Amino acid sequence: MAKSDDLVKYITLQVISYMETPKDVRKQAKVAIKEQRESWQTRWFGLMPMAASMLFKQVRRKKNAEVSREIKLKP
Repeated sequence: MAKSDDLVKYITLQVISYMETPKDVRKQAKVAIKEQRESWQTRWFGLMPMAASMLFKQVRRKKNAEVSREIKLKP
């Protein structure tokens, strides 16, 4: 019975502390937490999306460089 009493007491304290904090402070805390979080791609897949995007950018740059050389070489 004591465990359930402790649980009810804890939940009550959490709800009261939530209700007593002003709405603006809660919003600022929520925004701060969102800014600190990593993107969903990184959280789900690790560094693979970043590595893939870097690879695609590199391939795209090489392709654009080749096209620009061909344009310059044409009379």
